[in-house]
This record gives sequence, C-alpha cells and structure tokens, in this order.
Amino acid sequence: MNIELLRNLCETPGVPGREDRVRALIMREVEGLFDEVTTDAMGNLLCRRAPTKPANGEVQRVMLACHMDEIGFLVSHIDADGFIYVDPVGGFDPRNLFSRRVRICTPNGDYPAVMNPGGRPIHISTPEDRKKIPQVSEFMLDCGMGKATADKIQIGDYVVMEEPFVDMGEKVVSKALDNRIACWLGIEVIRKLVADQATHECEIWVAFTCQEEVGLRGARTSAYHIKPHIGFGIDVTLACDTPGVPKQDTVTVQGEGVGLHVKDSSFISDIALVEEVEALAKARNIPFQRTILRAGGQDGAAAQQAAAGARAMGIVVGTRYIHTVTEMAAKSDLVAARDILAAWLGAH
Repeated sequence: MNIELLRNLCETPGVPGREDRVRALIMREVEGLFDEVTTDAMGNLLCRRAPTKPANGEVQRVMLACHMDEIGFLVSHIDADGFIYVDPVGGFDPRNLFSRRVRICTPNGDYPAVMNPGGRPIHISTPEDRKKIPQVSEFMLDCGMGKATADKIQIGDYVVMEEPFVDMGEKVVSKALDNRIACWLGIEVIRKLVADQATHECEIWVAFTCQEEVGLRGARTSAYHIKPHIGFGIDVTLACDTPGVPKQDTVTVQGEGVGLHVKDSSFISDIALVEEVEALAKARNIPFQRTILRAGGQDGAAAQQAAAGARAMGIVVGTRYIHTVTEMAAKSDLVAARDILAAWLGAH
C-alpha cells in the first residue's frame, strides 16, 4: 500500500476553510485518473470519471465523499506581549491539548509554537490548580517572538498540531488520519480500478470536501452539484477496543476489516445498500464489520439528503484515539476499505 501518500496527506496542514494545501497535493496525485477535475466556489475538489462501458439503462452517478479538513484552530487574538489565543474549528477535548507543539500557518510562511494553558507550572501550583482542566479558550500559543508576533501573525491565520506520521508495522499513527484516510482512499480506489483494468457503467464522482468538521458544509454543496443516485461517506470511525471502554461501546475492532456504517446521529444508511456491499465483501473474502456510532456525523448524510435524495451509506475505517495527535489505524483495515470500494465500483 502507498504509505508515503498517506504520510504526505497527514503531514500537510489544512483545517476547515483552509484546505488549499491538501487540495493542491490531491490535484497532483489524481492527474490522469479522472476525466474532469474542478474546484468549486467553496473549495471542494470535484473529480469526475466517466463510465468506461455502456450502461444498462440510466447512468448512475456515484459519489464518494472524502473530507480534506482536520481539526485545528484559527488565531483569534494576539495580546501585547505576543501570546496568541485561538478559536477551535472542530471538536477538541482540552485534556489532549496540554504541552503541545503546533504550527501556525500564514500566507507568508509557517511558524512553530507551543500550546499551554495559562497559569502556574507544577513547581508553584497548588493541588487544586493541578486538578483543574482548562477550557480551550484558556490555552495560549507562544511562538517565542514576543511583541514582534503581531508583525508576523494575524487574526484568521490557522493552527495545526505539529506531529510526524509514524509507520508502526501493522499500524500507522498520525494526527489528521481523520480524515486523510478518506483522501487516501479516494485516490487509491481509482488507482486500483485503473491497475486492475476494471470497467464500470456508473459515473464516479470523488468529492474531496471542505469543512466537514464544522457541519458537513462542503459535502452539502458538493452533493447538491453532483445530485448522486448513490453516495458513500468515506471516513474514520471510533475503534474503542482499548482498556477502560465497555465492550458495547467499542464500535469497531482494529484488524477486523472495513466498517460498513449503519447509523450515526446525522443519518441512517440505506440498509439494502449495506446488505449489498456486505454480500460482495463475503464473496470477495474482504473482512468487514458493521458499525453504529451513537453520536457524531459524516459526509454520507449530505450525500443522502442532496436535492431529491440518494441511497447512501458510510464506508469507514476504525481509528483509535480520534481527534488527538495519536490517531491509530490498522493497515489491513485500510486495504479492506480500498478493496471493497473498488470491487463495488467495478461491479456497477
């Protein structure tokens, strides 16, 4: 599998509304794979692949929604001493924000910084101080430039966690696996179709979408443009197969295959489509598991609800420690997700 592509995707910064670097990387990677590649007004990258054999009836438009954004921050205030305060774009647990290295991305270059909550360090703090979990608004960034900070950084510049991608043998660990895994799949699925010389009757649209982490915004406009008959929301989901989580809340188990997403709080998948994909996975010996997520949403909901509506489901990869810099996924689950999507597209 193409680990270097996944590494490059994960290490390229891009928060909601600031996906341009990720989009540029994807545009280079998809050259020659699609018949049409366009960027819409919102910044979604819409890639169309025409049918490669005559359709038996109406040509079906199939949309794969793969969001490009990662959770991060926008600079919201710089005080007189050069300390930076931020506004989150995406959901953070403040317990994961202590003592982090970050990157501040500006039009004129990137700057390293550190993130910490305001207050006294351990040597001079009280026991009560150490029990407190600050709110995200209490964290500040220090880029070491003091009063000159405001000359380099401005309100609206964006911030991502600064952590490298790590190949751990059977697993990969990185920030932004949510959802650069889907971007990887959107590219690698089409590459597999080409490599296998697989033909398809359907018109394939891979939509690399914006602003999913703040409300599926790019997927809504993309789906309105494409008006798919069938939509697949490609994403990660929870893998809580770790200590301290009740078995009924596991969602997925890593290494047991691609997730066939049945429900979350944004949509309920078309059960006939789930069963069709499941039957194909069984026939091709592709490992899979059904998934339900109690809370949260994904781009499949936007595909389902576009225009007059579409049949839709999620294809997901179980990921441990989501929305942290230690997101972990199993390579075998990535391969299973790629293979089931390629198999389904090649059969339609």
